Amino acid sequence: MRGLYAITPAMSDTRRLRAMCAAALEGGAACLQYRNPEADANLRREQASALAEACREFGAFFIVNNHPELAAEVGADGVHLGRDDMDLLSAREILGPDSIVGSTCGDSPELAERARDAGATYCALGAMFPSPTKPDAPPCALEKIGEARRCSGLPIVAIGGINADNISEVGRAGADMAAVVSALFGARDIRRAARELSAKFFDS
Repeated sequence: MRGLYAITPAMSDTRRLRAMCAAALEGGAACLQYRNPEADANLRREQASALAEACREFGAFFIVNNHPELAAEVGADGVHLGRDDMDLLSAREILGPDSIVGSTCGDSPELAERARDAGATYCALGAMFPSPTKPDAPPCALEKIGEARRCSGLPIVAIGGINADNISEVGRAGADMAAVVSALFGARDIRRAARELSAKFFDS
């Protein structure tokens, strides 16, 4: 897992969401996380199934946020869990030993180390910059990325306020992936935005 990590916006129009995600994947997103906390169970299943299919078509990783049972049902590659979600071990028991289990670790290399011990595949650190998606998220210094990699030995996904102007900073700081929502799905041309973000990350 390396490169652009796209996280879906919350919307009810599944056809539009799939088209937007397909554009991001065509533009070079290496991983797509489905996140829609506003959806009911039926809509989540419908959307996750559609996006799993799109990720298989483009050869990208597909991650479901917070719902390991749904991830297993649609054949996702794994799940991402926040600090208040199900514990990592329980999620891995549902998904199997080869699944991807990501963990939110805020600004704490120590939490990254604990996540590794609990069975995480990768850790997400942030918010790296002020985030329009989560404006109240506590800030995380760029140097924490390298510290978390050294403490945990796990791949690090940087998240929070990342856009074309600053994505190279998280790449230079040692992030394996850069998670983006607004700068990607809020763009007029999502495919072009994905290409630009990916290029700047890999050129860092």
